[in-house]
Amino acid sequence: MENQLNNPLKIALIGYGKMGKTIESLAPLAFCEVVFVGGRDWLQHRETLLQSGAQIAIEFTSPESAAENLLSLIKLGIPTVCGSTGWANNEAEVKEACQKNSGSILVGSNFSVGVHMFFALNKKLAKWMGSFPEYAVRLTEIHHTQKKDAPSGTAVTTANGIVEQNPAYTGWELYLSKETKGLVPITAKRQDEVKGFHSVAWHSDIDQLELRHLAHSRDGFALGALRAARWLYGKQGWYGVEDMYAFE
Repeated sequence: MENQLNNPLKIALIGYGKMGKTIESLAPLAFCEVVFVGGRDWLQHRETLLQSGAQIAIEFTSPESAAENLLSLIKLGIPTVCGSTGWANNEAEVKEACQKNSGSILVGSNFSVGVHMFFALNKKLAKWMGSFPEYAVRLTEIHHTQKKDAPSGTAVTTANGIVEQNPAYTGWELYLSKETKGLVPITAKRQDEVKGFHSVAWHSDIDQLELRHLAHSRDGFALGALRAARWLYGKQGWYGVEDMYAFE
């Protein structure tokens, strides 16, 4: 449940790309106010950030800078919602710093309500398919050509959900030309103007069952990130978006 606030939640944006600009434009709809905008050199302006009265930060940058940004925000004592993906190798370090410094971090590969319903349905379907070994799974994701990481964080989360629920799979791989038994194959495509498409297909010699999510715009991601900021405010610890939505 979101925290009830008497005044708009004051947001610091770390990263001002397409997602940052969308979050800024939609902030009033979520009873939030952007009071600081920081690009790559935001740390040089940390005094301005601290003086802005920002109550929480939303970080959408790149795989290369996300971990460093989060470590800096933890040191500054600013709770943060992180939507950057592709930095999983540094997650343990950031999580340890968060716990050691009594920080507050919420991370997610995707903040859309629809995507988290997709995640929940994906897990249920993967569990059911565990009783039907004649079915094999294929995962496809398509994004715009500017997306840097492949497969997408959403695709990785989806694949991990399958691994968690279906004993036939122990991991995932980026599919190139040949599938490896026991690994969820992920096909990653990049096409102009595709905001986000994910498909999980379970196929057999008899039929195919497919679960899909298609994003029409970035608005769902942005509003979800703002909702996450309101949910995180006043909490301490390390969270995932699934803690906020908690679909059963």
